[in-house]
Amino acid sequence: MLLLAGCASVLPAGTQTAAASAQADARWQRHTLAGNGLPLAYWQPGRLAAGQTLVVYVEGDGRAYASRDIVSADPTPLRPLALQLALADGRPNVAYLARPCQYGGAAVPPCAPRYWTSHRFSPEVVARLSQALDAMKADTGAAAFELIGYSGGGALAVLLAAHRADVVALQTVAGNLDHAAWSAWHGVTPLSGSFNAADVLPKIANLPQVHWVGRDDRVVPAELTRALLARQDLAGRLREVDAGHADGWRERWPALQRREAWP
Repeated sequence: MLLLAGCASVLPAGTQTAAASAQADARWQRHTLAGNGLPLAYWQPGRLAAGQTLVVYVEGDGRAYASRDIVSADPTPLRPLALQLALADGRPNVAYLARPCQYGGAAVPPCAPRYWTSHRFSPEVVARLSQALDAMKADTGAAAFELIGYSGGGALAVLLAAHRADVVALQTVAGNLDHAAWSAWHGVTPLSGSFNAADVLPKIANLPQVHWVGRDDRVVPAELTRALLARQDLAGRLREVDAGHADGWRERWPALQRREAWP
């Protein structure tokens, strides 16, 4: 049984990547994480005022599969929703963190398809994203982070928050927060070599957090997140929206953030 792509099944045939990337380049400075390890791109503002929190949007799984049974050669998202949400966020202290191997890195060693399929939440992926946060912190002078993760990026935002002491707030959007339950729901092979965000949620129970779910989401059904948060005594942090997995978020995002007065 093949792994189900976290987002690929709902992506349109056309791509919005180039347009969103151009907007990001106009707003922020693009960087590629230095040193050995998985290639990783991120966009960030210039130097922040002392003591500010950097709001970092973490991208979803992207184009993990070209079709249900063919692994994609390039996981760059056709519709980079986390980037679109970051661009819709009007705050000056916003940054965007892509996933390893996206945006031109897929053919660069040690990238391999496992990092956007079975090992998408692996220790090396989490470590590489954490290194990027360290670089962002050093470059911008940020004192702390608010993490906002979409889909699989929501799982990684949870994992990063659990492994770092400088995350002061957390949001997930259509987050795959229990990939074991997600695999069972869809009847597909469980992820191997990946951390499960559900296992570390108790560690961050006291962290300010909001978990947004789409009532019409068929990729990461709201039922899964609702059940998980109820088990973790975090039901009060659930927010349900009339949206799908990728549709209905971008246009609502500014109003949702104002309504929540977050953080």
